[in-house]
Amino acid sequence: MKKYLTFLRSLLKDRPYVKFVYMTGILPIAKYSSGSELNMFAEYTMAGEERFSEYFGFTEQEVDELYERYQERNKNALKVSREGLKLWYDGYNTQSGEKLYNPRSVVMVLSNNNLGNYWTSSGPYDEIYYYISNNVADVRDDLALMIAGESVPVRIYEYAATSQNLKTKEEIFSAMVVYGFLKYEKGRVSVPNRELMEKFSDMLRKEPSLGYVYRLANISSKMLQATLAGDTDTMSEIITYAHNTEVPILSYNNETELSAVINLIYLAARDEYRVEREDKAGRGFVDFIFYPIRYDQDCIILELKVDHTPEDAIRQICEKEYALRFREKTAEQIRYTGRILAVGISYNKETKEHKCKVEVL
Repeated sequence: MKKYLTFLRSLLKDRPYVKFVYMTGILPIAKYSSGSELNMFAEYTMAGEERFSEYFGFTEQEVDELYERYQERNKNALKVSREGLKLWYDGYNTQSGEKLYNPRSVVMVLSNNNLGNYWTSSGPYDEIYYYISNNVADVRDDLALMIAGESVPVRIYEYAATSQNLKTKEEIFSAMVVYGFLKYEKGRVSVPNRELMEKFSDMLRKEPSLGYVYRLANISSKMLQATLAGDTDTMSEIITYAHNTEVPILSYNNETELSAVINLIYLAARDEYRVEREDKAGRGFVDFIFYPIRYDQDCIILELKVDHTPEDAIRQICEKEYALRFREKTAEQIRYTGRILAVGISYNKETKEHKCKVEVL
């Protein structure tokens, strides 16, 4: 890298034949001394500058235009919805607040007429684990929170992305922002969309060094199957195991903290469902709704209660008519044909007991 920068300096700096140079790429220009080899450049980044923010990805308007062209070209074989594009590939933000989509993935999905994971990386950055491998302990809890849909405060240092030896949490998350694995907005980082959530989920289920996060992620398939079967004893056993496992991110005393654990123990559900938290349904907001990817799968409405019973949770699901979310026609004018399951999960702070209930609505 240093030799390459020296070459560029000799080619470009203070040369009479150079009028103007425009360079674009992912990484900032590396600094190897107090006087940078290429200090004649002005740098503009998605996270730090507003001036050229619209050029860092596809804007909503640009994706709308591309989707219209896609509809015209595939009139009789539409497999991609506009909502699907937003769910899978949106989620990035510029300094100015502009919403951006992953441009390569949008082009690929509209060209192939098929929603899917088109994320690619190259070289040593091919796996998310590369970034965190030098300091798993410092980022593990934050990863658990981000998988649960939370954002995490962090100070971003964009030049950290040029390092081959990421050590501190700030360096690790800074590099992940620069390479697009994380979204950065107002001093906080989070997982931007479903395309990246799949990558994080895969890592959580295959890296034992992640400790309790790895263990909870790997019982998530059993938790989903128990829920679909109405096996509340197994569900309670798994949640109790999760509670008794070391979970340092949580004091586990309210529904927000309980929901973070629920995200981990239902991680495998993301393979078959679009899992939404605090979603609008019926006459209120439900804690979790599991939208099936296939319309003939069972639908799941999950409500959490602390110091109440699972029956109270089921009663709220019924009284607030959350099931209307599945009984109405979707944007694609297709009805869900599977069962609608109401799932109540409760935790008693005094007795430390978990109870579960599953009903077919």
